[in-house]
Amino acid sequence: MTARAQSLHHEPPAARVATVIVADVTLVADLSGALFWEDERLLVVSDLHLEKGSSFAKRGVLLPPYDTVATLGRLAAVIARHDPRTVIALGDSFHDRDAHERLSAPDRDAIAGLQMRRDWIWISGNHDPSLPADLGGVVASEVAVGRIAFRHEPTGASGEIAGHLHPKARVATRGRSMERRCFACDGERAVMPAFGAYTGGLSIRDAAFAKIFQTPGFMAHVLGDNRLHAIAASRCY
Repeated sequence: MTARAQSLHHEPPAARVATVIVADVTLVADLSGALFWEDERLLVVSDLHLEKGSSFAKRGVLLPPYDTVATLGRLAAVIARHDPRTVIALGDSFHDRDAHERLSAPDRDAIAGLQMRRDWIWISGNHDPSLPADLGGVVASEVAVGRIAFRHEPTGASGEIAGHLHPKARVATRGRSMERRCFACDGERAVMPAFGAYTGGLSIRDAAFAKIFQTPGFMAHVLGDNRLHAIAASRCY
């Protein structure tokens, strides 16, 4: 077992952020799974999948109905930490087309509170292609800010920040493997981890990532217990 793998379990006190570069733009990767562009005071999160628990319940699969509360709580914490001027939610913010209708009144109030005094952009995703106007903020299919394009599904274009794939990395630790969410980035493009409490993930060794990152030299910025770890994708399982 390598020292790098061991550190995922035994982490010294460290900052909750690391630096990620996309098309010469420096961004702060937060341990929560958010990205913050300091120069633009722009915070990006992806794949909240709000109301996934209630969606499963409709199909008879019972999950604890607390995912929306947990996800919004984590989002509130990262917004308080960075105080963004603009927030972009990169699609699949809601788990299905009707999920927004199942939001409780307190959860709607929580979203409204997060939107106060800042611009808010909902990017439409494959799970939520038609977002209603009563959620606050504005809805877009994608957004470009300078050299960076924000969209839900990655295309592999330079300067792209996307979500959709829920990247995760498997590393060896304590004689066993452990999976963690991660940012996938090669310096020209990035795929963000899913932010939602109940979201799963897709291994960065999956063929879907090979279509986006044309060479195996991209990095997994793995969300550890107290810090992010930059690990070559080729070293992950």
